[in-house]
Amino acid sequence: MSEVFRPVDWIYSSNIYEVNLRQYTPEGTIAAFARQMPRLREMGIDILWFMPITPISHDRRLGSLGSYYACSDYTAINPEYGTLDDFTQMVKEAHALGFKVIIDIVANHTGWDHRWTREHPDYYRRNQEGQFYDPHGWADVIDLNYDNPALRAAMIDVMKFWIDTSDVDGFRCDMAMLVPLDFWRAARTALDPLKPLFWLAECEEIAYHEVFDATYTWTFLHKMEAVWRKEVGLGGLDEVLNQYAAQFPAGAIRAYFTTNHDENSHSGSEYERLGDAALAFEVLCCMWDGIPLIYSGQEMPNYKRLKFFDKDPIEWTGRYELHDFYQALLTLRKRNPAVRGGDVRATVRRLHTSADDRCFAFARIAGGDVVLVVLNFSGGALRVDGAALQGQLGEGGGEGDYLDIFTREKLVLPGGSVELEAWGYKVLEKK
Repeated sequence: MSEVFRPVDWIYSSNIYEVNLRQYTPEGTIAAFARQMPRLREMGIDILWFMPITPISHDRRLGSLGSYYACSDYTAINPEYGTLDDFTQMVKEAHALGFKVIIDIVANHTGWDHRWTREHPDYYRRNQEGQFYDPHGWADVIDLNYDNPALRAAMIDVMKFWIDTSDVDGFRCDMAMLVPLDFWRAARTALDPLKPLFWLAECEEIAYHEVFDATYTWTFLHKMEAVWRKEVGLGGLDEVLNQYAAQFPAGAIRAYFTTNHDENSHSGSEYERLGDAALAFEVLCCMWDGIPLIYSGQEMPNYKRLKFFDKDPIEWTGRYELHDFYQALLTLRKRNPAVRGGDVRATVRRLHTSADDRCFAFARIAGGDVVLVVLNFSGGALRVDGAALQGQLGEGGGEGDYLDIFTREKLVLPGGSVELEAWGYKVLEKK
């Protein structure tokens, strides 16, 4: 947690929904997506994160449409999506519905024919031959040069443009660790006075919490996948979570997820990577001490790998089978202070059972508010002794009536037991 920068209060109970405009609708436009916003707000979504909305370079483009992350102009809208007025109007509508809107800032690199390559070639790094290049093996982008103060000022002006023009509420900063931390410090110092902003870094570097409100949890995602593949037991989850607790600053907000645009397109949907345990892992990501990140289509659910460089729309069925699942989790996050992510007043306590090889249980606690989460990571039914769970919360700490947020069934502790079907999950809120 930074001594200088503080998250705005609405972040702690929020969740993030990643919007892939290209694939969200057959039209792939801002206007077409906007029609879905009331449904998402009803589901409990708070923050809409839009993948890059800027035009895509044509030079060395991959696929038929190119990568969203190979920008050709930082202060324009991809014409496939609509106009700048369309986006600004949509942000107004989103604010009226109660959303916050953040956009992707790709500050490390641009596409090969970005306008700056002609107007400000000194903004770019050069290789030994004096040519633009990228050192990471990405064929369609070239690196910017943060040794140049003019580039730094221009990038801050880019972010200021989107605040001033469209009233965005923050930034998801792509591959943030590839950009010097002192640049991000200067950017936040310059931009926070304009309005309260949310800063999300796509990185897992501890030092970046000096500036950013939240960072990614790639290590935990890959450990969940390893658990599903039976390469490690459930203790592997504890290993990563304990490392996070020990190494990251108190109050550092972590974004937990089972999928996103990279994972879905390049590695497969959450059902390919997490199998029958996908929903139990999703509960874990929503209820652990952090904020959940949900990707376009998870509420259906979407089992399809979406192409990254070509048009490949989500095949919506209109049924939204997981709408109620997410609504129960996300509305709990809003009403119960015990599940505020990154709030030092809300704690997490790992609970143990006689079936720790199959059951992952924990409690979220804030004063007298308690939420119990019990997850079955096995293909067989499981019964967990309620008294054993309550006994780990301290004398009288967990005693009382609980309601299952999904079924509304009542459990009284210290009596009773928690019954879990194969790959089942329970989230029990103390009343």
